[in-house]
Amino acid sequence: MTTTDPHHARHPGLLLGPGPSGHWDDERVSGPCVLREPDGRWRMWYYGRDQGFDPEINLPTGRVGLAESEDGLHWERVSGPLTQGAVLDVHPHPERFDSTHLGCSQVVRRDGLYWMWYFGGDHSRFRIGRFDVKGLKLRPGCAISRDGVHWQRLDGPHQGALLDFGGHSEFDAATCGWPQVVQVRTDLWRLYYHSLDPARMVFGVGLAESSDGLHWHKRGQVLGPGEPDAFDALGIGTRCVLRHQDRWLMFYEGVAGNGHSIGLAESEDGVHWTRRPGPEPDGSVFAHAPSGSGAWDAFAVGAPCVVAMDDGSWRLYYVGSNETGLGHSDELKARQQIGLALSQGADPTRWARWDGSRR
Repeated sequence: MTTTDPHHARHPGLLLGPGPSGHWDDERVSGPCVLREPDGRWRMWYYGRDQGFDPEINLPTGRVGLAESEDGLHWERVSGPLTQGAVLDVHPHPERFDSTHLGCSQVVRRDGLYWMWYFGGDHSRFRIGRFDVKGLKLRPGCAISRDGVHWQRLDGPHQGALLDFGGHSEFDAATCGWPQVVQVRTDLWRLYYHSLDPARMVFGVGLAESSDGLHWHKRGQVLGPGEPDAFDALGIGTRCVLRHQDRWLMFYEGVAGNGHSIGLAESEDGVHWTRRPGPEPDGSVFAHAPSGSGAWDAFAVGAPCVVAMDDGSWRLYYVGSNETGLGHSDELKARQQIGLALSQGADPTRWARWDGSRR
């Protein structure tokens, strides 16, 4: 027998909102990185910001914190050692790539250590269209930890970052953010990252490879915008890449003029990808709530983090944002929160928002 929480009946899917006043995330939360520990405990690293964070940074990024759970459904924040309880803060040196804001995009456990792949921006400004934006140029970094709370950065060659931006006319000229890393073989690692082509104003997925997980060379763009009327017509943002049976799956955040939804692509080799049509009206596998509904995730769902369960089903942790009437023009006007959807059996294309019941 399952019982439904009245709060979740009113706000289907909603899992975690902003923290208490004075906490590092009391303004917004975003970007869940969920890990199920061998002892059954769940941990979620996520990024967000407090109400006093620099408002010129027009992204949901800021600092990184941690929450823990016994079931992956009900979460308690862990007070970290850094600013207002965070576990990873901006770097104090102004010349660093992550000196102004940062966010996490993946945490894995390997060889007795936690590895966090994160991204950050500095104080530089970048003109894109008619906007002059601070902190938009993002680059990827890596940090390691023994306990998931105290982190040490591993410095890369580009002001501490692992990758640098592409040239003026390249697809990743403006940003190389939201890294996610998979180890294919002992001597082959792949880093998928979020790119922005400022000339075309579209997003894509870039790929870099490494023999050791620390020194990288780019291979180019592996997935770009969909058809003009598709849910991913303006490109692909964040993503979650994982191995399932004999193929690679990429759950990705598709961007369109009227919102963000989550799509699915498949690959035999992790380099050449094919979109898999979804059952949602917009062609995605998990769509934002209907426009005009007033739902907490009626404008966008994204930043997918997919966890395989023992019974063959899946959990989809995601970020949702509400409608403000401003569309993409001012991301900080929207309220971003973390949600959960559950797969219908083992099918990775069919999802339902968590209703608050214990599953």
